[in-house]
Amino acid sequence: MRKHPVIAVSFTAGALAVLVAAPAQAAEYTSALKVRGIQYDAPGSDSNRCTTGNTHQEYLTIKNYSSSATVNLKGYVVKDKTGNRFAFTANHYLQPGDYVKLRGGNGNDSDVNNVVYRDNCNFMWNNDADTIYLYKPAGSRADVHSYTKSNNDRDGNGYIGYHG
Repeated sequence: MRKHPVIAVSFTAGALAVLVAAPAQAAEYTSALKVRGIQYDAPGSDSNRCTTGNTHQEYLTIKNYSSSATVNLKGYVVKDKTGNRFAFTANHYLQPGDYVKLRGGNGNDSDVNNVVYRDNCNFMWNNDADTIYLYKPAGSRADVHSYTKSNNDRDGNGYIGYHG
């Protein structure tokens, strides 16, 4: 009976070593695309009416941080904590250092104006707190960001910038 406690302790110590190492690597993703900023609280009184609402003023900025690779957004997926999602279904190329604003509401996608519309007039991001997930076409995570209005938005304007 003495062997079992020794084995259990060894297993537990090994498991703890893995758990301690995992969080340090958990936030590191190998992707040129990263969330650069989010306008999670559209200016004005929230209205998701397609014709007169302000969902188009809610947006997520995704930037290509590569110094040499052009990235096609087709197949990338953006989700929030509750499962709201948007999939880039058309080709949209980001040159090195370029960005795109994924806006709510309806409009014309444009490489020239760096904008893609979700063609959905419902708000995607919560005004108090949320988590943003960016997934590569193959399904692996490219980036993740969580925010709370009280901790991340110092001036209270509903915009949070990341990375620089």
